[in-house]
Amino acid sequence: MSVLLALQAVQRSFLMGGEYIGALDNINLIVETNDYLALTGTSGSGKSTLMNILGCLDRPTAGRYLFRGTDIAAMSDAQLATLRSREIGFIFQSFNLLARASALQNVMQPLIYQGVRRSERERRARAALAKVGLQHRMEHLPSQLSGGQRQRVAIARALCSSPSLLLADEPTGNLDSTTSAEILALFDELHAEGHTLIIVTHDDNIAARCRRHVRLLDGRIVEAAKSMEDAGV
Repeated sequence: MSVLLALQAVQRSFLMGGEYIGALDNINLIVETNDYLALTGTSGSGKSTLMNILGCLDRPTAGRYLFRGTDIAAMSDAQLATLRSREIGFIFQSFNLLARASALQNVMQPLIYQGVRRSERERRARAALAKVGLQHRMEHLPSQLSGGQRQRVAIARALCSSPSLLLADEPTGNLDSTTSAEILALFDELHAEGHTLIIVTHDDNIAARCRRHVRLLDGRIVEAAKSMEDAGV
């Protein structure tokens, strides 16, 4: 497998009350293509800050973040926006769907900003919704869908740009246990098909499904373990 992204001695601090407060300290991490990584930590551990950097929503204060070998520090804000749009599919706990748009329209939305023509947008969106099992609910509004179906729409939206990385932030946080299991099974399928996934979660049971588990504490990586299967257990 090839390296998709690499963090080298990454630090992130924020100016608060006239002094700099460290959020991340000396983070070194490599994610290969088709990796399946869980990122965990308690509140305040730095996992949200790290997720924002991985998703190119923020930049390190120090250190390097290489995405496909390119240092994001050398990229303009416009270039970073293009990278996010084309290379990273975001999946959020709160779904972040447009309330007055159908499932199909929600999935098509990112492709509008990429300048994809309408016929191609619709073709891709229909294929993505079919992939997550919602071919029969394409014209429904979010309010007409269950929580699990809304998360499937969000996953389809993330997939429609054929991104290099799927970045999921507490993707089952608003779902019941049965629906959560269905969504996690879908992530397992996506990984088996070759997708690269990073799941930010507080749930160790979810982390146990992933190939690798990185745990943060006070802005530092304190554990980076492979799954039992990959470790040969």
